[in-house]
Amino acid sequence: MPHPTDHAPAHGREAADGTLWFTIREAAALTGRNVQTIYSWERRGHLTDARQDEHGRRIYTQAQVAAAERRARLNTAAARRTA
Repeated sequence: MPHPTDHAPAHGREAADGTLWFTIREAAALTGRNVQTIYSWERRGHLTDARQDEHGRRIYTQAQVAAAERRARLNTAAARRTA
């Protein structure tokens, strides 16, 4: 599975400072995950500090999405070791 920082995203918004922002649906496409997985990351606290776009949708930076994916992967690995 490609890592969010391995390639240029097909979608997302670039801020004036170069930061890339993604809606939940775009974050799912970026990571190759299901939208429900991204919602799960929010519920579990892997994705925090969302901003809102012009339509009121929650958006996250590419760095936030990548960090959430890492945390989720580490939690899954830890759970498998203790099972």
